[in-house]
Amino acid sequence: MRVVIAEDSVLLREGLGQILGRFGHEVAAAVADAPALAAAVAQHRPDAVLTDVRMPPGFRDEGLRAALALRAEHPDLPVLVLSQYVEQSYAADLLQTGGAVGYLLKDRVGEVAEFVDALDRVAAGGTVIDPEVVRRLLARRRGHSPLERLTAREREVLALMAEGRSNGAIARALVVGEAAVVKHVGSIFGKLDLHQTSDDHRRVRAVLAYLREAA
Repeated sequence: MRVVIAEDSVLLREGLGQILGRFGHEVAAAVADAPALAAAVAQHRPDAVLTDVRMPPGFRDEGLRAALALRAEHPDLPVLVLSQYVEQSYAADLLQTGGAVGYLLKDRVGEVAEFVDALDRVAAGGTVIDPEVVRRLLARRRGHSPLERLTAREREVLALMAEGRSNGAIARALVVGEAAVVKHVGSIFGKLDLHQTSDDHRRVRAVLAYLREAA
């Protein structure tokens, strides 16, 4: 696939480009700031965007705000945020725009192949969110919400769902039977009032509902 990279660090920008090239992806453009990101997307029409959060000139949330603007203009554009920071003011807004979106923390990416797989899943319409992002967003919640009905174990399951893991993968991570995971997932759906329909992916909707309360 063709990817546009937005990262102000030249070494990391070049490194990401080489990594994606090794896995058969094409870097259509690699830019250092938010205006250049918008211009590159308009020019190249990429299959996915990989962006940092803090970029020139303010080094606050320029990349994340640019991602939100791109999603507003191109709702189906896959966007993966790769950052050292959880920018809480806009992160939940981005993650609520639907599928084909992700948020990973640079320091918590342990394997190159896992990172590229996360980008592939986002490009295919999936949602990939680091559990630490979920934890930090939830720390901002105030007042009563359906999330308060979740048990500690259900929160763990939902965090792993946010990573895009299957029930079997969640069971292995938590060292429990898959039947137990199925039960927890069903309970999460019920407590978040996510009723099954023919069109909606309830796993993604559960993660988005989880994050919506953090906004």
